[in-house]
Amino acid sequence: MTALEFIAFAKANSGKINFASGGNGTPSHMSGELLRMMAGFDLVHVRYRGLGPALTDLLGGQVQLMFGGTTASIPYIRSGKLRALAVTTTARSELLPELPALGDFVPGYEASQWYGIGAPKSTPTEIIDRLNEEITACLADPKIKVRLTNLGGGGTALSGAPADFGKLIAEETAKWGKVVKFAGIKAD
Repeated sequence: MTALEFIAFAKANSGKINFASGGNGTPSHMSGELLRMMAGFDLVHVRYRGLGPALTDLLGGQVQLMFGGTTASIPYIRSGKLRALAVTTTARSELLPELPALGDFVPGYEASQWYGIGAPKSTPTEIIDRLNEEITACLADPKIKVRLTNLGGGGTALSGAPADFGKLIAEETAKWGKVVKFAGIKAD
C-alpha cells in the first residue's frame, strides 16, 4: 500500500483505523491529529506509554498506523517487518530516500521534530551572538552532519539568527495550538 492508497482507504473507512502514539500530546499523537485535521478523515487514537509498546503492537497488528521515529523504525522497515508509507518532513529523508513526503499527498502537511538551544532572556546579546556563531559553525561541519545522521537525525540542521528561531517557535506554537483545539486534546 502506498501513502496515496492509504489516504483513499482511510477516507473510505473513516473512524475505523487505529493509530498508535507514544502518549497524549506526544509528537506521534500530534502528527496523527494533524493528518486527521488536514486530510478530512477520522482515525482512532490509541495511546501507549511510550513508542516502544506502540511499535510492538503495530508490528503485531493490534493497530494499523503509527507516526514513529526514524531511529526505532528503520531496522523493521529494512527487514521488511514494517511498511513505511511516507515521511512527515517536507523533504525526503536521507536515511529512507525512497519514501515520499506525506505533504506530496496532503498539501501543506509537515510534522517535524526540531531541537533548539535557548538561554535566559537576560543573557547579553554579545553572548547570544557568539553562541549562535559557534553553533552555526558546528552544524556546517561535515563530520557533525554525518554524526547527526548516524544518530538517527537524518534531517536538516537549520541555523540562522536568534530572531529566526523565535519566529519558528511562534509559528509552531500557533500551528500545533490549532491541532490541539481541533482534536480537543486535554492534558492528562
